[in-house]
Amino acid sequence: MKPSLKISVVCGLLLSSGAVYAEASSTDTQAPLSENMAQLIAQGKYLAAAGDCSGCHTIESGQAYGGGRAFDTPFGTLYSTNISSDKQHGIGNYSYQQFVDAVRNGIAPKGNLYPAMPYTSYHRINDHDMHALYAYFMQTKPATQPNRENGIGFPFNIRMGLKVWNLVAFDKPTFTPTADKTPLWNRGKYLVQGLGHCGECHTPRNFMMATEQDHPLEGAVVNYLNAPNITSKNLTQEHWTFNNLAQFLKTGQSPKGTAFNDMFIVEKHSLTQLNDHDITAITSYLLNQAQPSQSAVSQPKLTSLVASQFDTKLPGYRIYMDKCSGCHGQNGQGTPNVAPALQNNATIENSNIFNTVAVLNNGIERQSYSQEQTYYAMPGYKNSLNNQQMADLITYLHKRFTTQMTTTTAKQVADIKKQLATN
Repeated sequence: MKPSLKISVVCGLLLSSGAVYAEASSTDTQAPLSENMAQLIAQGKYLAAAGDCSGCHTIESGQAYGGGRAFDTPFGTLYSTNISSDKQHGIGNYSYQQFVDAVRNGIAPKGNLYPAMPYTSYHRINDHDMHALYAYFMQTKPATQPNRENGIGFPFNIRMGLKVWNLVAFDKPTFTPTADKTPLWNRGKYLVQGLGHCGECHTPRNFMMATEQDHPLEGAVVNYLNAPNITSKNLTQEHWTFNNLAQFLKTGQSPKGTAFNDMFIVEKHSLTQLNDHDITAITSYLLNQAQPSQSAVSQPKLTSLVASQFDTKLPGYRIYMDKCSGCHGQNGQGTPNVAPALQNNATIENSNIFNTVAVLNNGIERQSYSQEQTYYAMPGYKNSLNNQQMADLITYLHKRFTTQMTTTTAKQVADIKKQLATN
């Protein structure tokens, strides 16, 4: 169960391996039957791994699902809770109905949950998946780790106020398939809108911190980074192909770049665990496209990366050669298991430079999926590049490696740095 109120990027995905699209408002709240329990538990394990539950509810030095990960919000610090089967600190004493109330409605036995737990999206979860999740969590290894007290100040620490928030901002949506779309596309819709809760990070929020339903998936600043616009229109404009997006979701890397920071956590613990059918379904929904046949897959056009005389005369050329070329290559070709390629990189190619400034300013921690897929840490340059130098470097990156031909100004960089300092 993933906190995401201005907290985590990504788009972790809980899902079922079966194509069941029952509405979440079903009155069937009986505990799951014991027959076929092993299969149900296995499915629940898949759901939990795909949903990045351990990514949010496990700290590096703690037990699985023991909670304790800190999340900064505009109202203070929240700590994820113990969701193991431990009966004292976890949810081992939850009845099935209590589990449903917590996940779908944000109401736990001890009171209302903060909407950082994305129950506003999870309300769409169907009964089949709820039964599987409950069966799995009730048999996880008990974690004896006590829950930490949240660092939320008055009046936000009064949970009764959450009842008012729910009345105003929680419309209890249910999942409804789109009649004129394929089962595969509707599967993707179910995963993205409900169990995947992608909109919790990728949809802007209003003054009450509720997602703006009129602007789904249009992007929002979350945890010092921009969770980008992932509408089909924008993904198409940024030249994401079906294969590139599916590859990115499945592996965390593609010709368009790599996942980083919170999205890396989602990729490592969640999306990389999905089966190919679900990856295809999500891709189909996000791009609003049918899966292309192998014969219809177009090969990317390879362009020369040799720097022109124009490129070398740009003010950012020397900065790039000094700060970036050692890992990303003199021609931006990248280095396997060290740094990704920069040509047509989705972060750099985005006309919104927020993430480019954030990465240059703060750096990126080491990212390792396995011994065969690892990227080194990238240092931050907030103390070694001034605003003008950073602007010159971004202009060079745009004009050298993407189709962007705009010139970034020092003021644009300064404005974003100010947001990074106060976000």
